Amino acid sequence: MTGKRRPARSVLLCASLTMLVGLGAGCSGTKDAADGGSRGSSRTPERPQPEWIEGTTVEGVVQRLRLQLPTTTSDARAAQQRHFQDDGLLLAFTVPTGDVDAFLTLLKPEQPVQPRKTPFAGESEPGFAHLGLPEPDSLPDIRKAQVCAPCKEDVDQLHVAVTRLDDQNSRIYVKGVD
Repeated sequence: MTGKRRPARSVLLCASLTMLVGLGAGCSGTKDAADGGSRGSSRTPERPQPEWIEGTTVEGVVQRLRLQLPTTTSDARAAQQRHFQDDGLLLAFTVPTGDVDAFLTLLKPEQPVQPRKTPFAGESEPGFAHLGLPEPDSLPDIRKAQVCAPCKEDVDQLHVAVTRLDDQNSRIYVKGVD
């Protein structure tokens, strides 16, 4: 009787093993070419892409972030990006290097503004490229600080970065979330 059971067990074992291998392949997180993906790419749910809001003005972003720009400001640029829950607000402007510390003092950062000599090696979230500027994290010799998180009123967080453009001028990058 054991001789008759062995073929049945072998068939059952082969079928079970085939099913497990098939399940393992189906759960491996790879996409087939039929899915529009390629082998080795992970399956991630599509995130809604943030939308740039046209017509955003420097004055509007300054007001929403509750900032006061130095009177010596030039080349001011602003953008607003609508996300699922919060909006991202970007502001970049140039000031004489001598005016940078006074502006930073007005912001009252909750952490000291820290210098960083080398660019950030990881991926940074794009944004300032929309304004035709390099991302602050990609720049050498930058000073950065978290101004507040959480902040008072409508702004959830605010960050600042400063880089020297030349001997006379510096660019200040401000990124807020509200």
